[in-house]
Amino acid sequence: MLTALSFIGFTLFVAFFSWYRLRKDDISSKDGYFLGGRTLTGGVIAGSMILTNISTEHLIGMNGSAYKNGMIIIAWEVTSAIALVIAAMYFLPIYLKMGLSTVPQYIENRYDATTKTIVAFLLMLSFIVTLLPIVLYTGAINLESIFNVSEVLQVNRSEGIWWTVVAIGGIGSLYAIFGGLKAVAISDTVNAVGLMIGGLMVPVFALWEIGDGNVLSGMSKVYETVPEKFNVIGAKDSVLPFSTLFTGLMINQLYFWGMNQTIIQRALGAKNMAEAQKGLLFTGIFKILIPLIIVVPGVIAFYFFGDTYFDDQDFIYPVLIKKVMPLSLIGFFAAVVLGAILSTFNSVLNSAATIFSLDIYKKLIQPQASNKVLVRVGRWSSVVLALAAILVAPMVGKAPEGLYQLMQQLNGIFFIPIASILVAGFFIPLISPTGAKVGLTTGFAFYIITTFILNLNIHFIHIWGIEFVLNLGVMYLVSLKYPIVDGRKQVQPEVSLNMDHWKYAKPLSFFLCLITVLIYVVLGKFS
Repeated sequence: MLTALSFIGFTLFVAFFSWYRLRKDDISSKDGYFLGGRTLTGGVIAGSMILTNISTEHLIGMNGSAYKNGMIIIAWEVTSAIALVIAAMYFLPIYLKMGLSTVPQYIENRYDATTKTIVAFLLMLSFIVTLLPIVLYTGAINLESIFNVSEVLQVNRSEGIWWTVVAIGGIGSLYAIFGGLKAVAISDTVNAVGLMIGGLMVPVFALWEIGDGNVLSGMSKVYETVPEKFNVIGAKDSVLPFSTLFTGLMINQLYFWGMNQTIIQRALGAKNMAEAQKGLLFTGIFKILIPLIIVVPGVIAFYFFGDTYFDDQDFIYPVLIKKVMPLSLIGFFAAVVLGAILSTFNSVLNSAATIFSLDIYKKLIQPQASNKVLVRVGRWSSVVLALAAILVAPMVGKAPEGLYQLMQQLNGIFFIPIASILVAGFFIPLISPTGAKVGLTTGFAFYIITTFILNLNIHFIHIWGIEFVLNLGVMYLVSLKYPIVDGRKQVQPEVSLNMDHWKYAKPLSFFLCLITVLIYVVLGKFS
């Protein structure tokens, strides 16, 4: 009873708070619905970005991976800080000066409308086959484990997970469809606070129990028992070799934090440059701290359970929660988990609706569409995407290396080709629209063949790096043969923002880069 009451209480509080903050806002316009009226501040941007990023694919997937592989997987998190610095200091000024609503708009301005359309369709496909289904499935695993949905409904576990997927998908759709970006961002900010509090409770309660009332003593016992799990330097044959930090991993991080519509859309909705930079750099601080929530519990779980759950690693986090969390707080934590699920799910839906409405519908179907029509189209596209994700979600279970690793492998199909044409657009003026199209096609085919068809015995992140360099080379050679005809277009911004940089942007950027390096220097000694 306490579990259900605390779950319902926190969930209703988030919904009420979001409604109260939005009750006077106009979300009928294009900017109002898709970009929060360009009024977002740094704290809201950071809260929304971290909750859009951190969902149950992290709570479930990364803790499951840490349980099996140890702390080598913190590379996924801490290297994000460097990518966020680059995005804040270099990419944001380009985007905001151009007054962009979507990243594909930059591709149209830099290359042409056809290239943009191809990228827009690839992004829509990536949402349906990777992120949305995995978020729904991992969320369903967690809630099924906490509330025993299958027992309540008197069905088997697979059916219980399916019905939970449907429920999460339906609730998440409501935020994105009826509230727009600002509703998503505000609910994310509240849930971010809940995630930090609830997420930290898990390792604290666990270490308190292990250390007989002393958290530091508990951590010492865990280290003494399983010191190998604290190794951050991945071996060549590990799930995440250390060498990947210098090949494809940073390329992926740059794309995710600086070019990914789902993430960068929050910064595009900033009230000015300073607030946008604050948002990204504050997110960098979160990414340094977040392993305490999504990696350390997995290591602690190995201390408790050994290799008992190695064949079912994605269920270890809910098992740990039920072991260490007081009954009265399990419902609150379940509400936090639901908030993390909804945050990522409705954020992706809102971004997908933005891309479909502005980059596909308005450009290809009805160029004269009014703002009201675009908002309506965005809502209906969210419905279709949500239904597709719900249907695909049950198919992603039983990934050999866990759901988080599966998501990253699938993301490589789309992220690296798109990243290569964006980086080329920023840094290589020679690259032509024809070169970009060939680069997209080459990268797409190369990754699928080398990762899913051939057995090259090369880590997929290294393949990202090879693919990126190959794409740049192909685009360069094709552009020599088919050069830019009319030159690069100069785009007039649609909006006027204060472009002054945040005065603390450079010092905080240096600090984040330094801390990232020190993490590997210090923890590397424990290895």
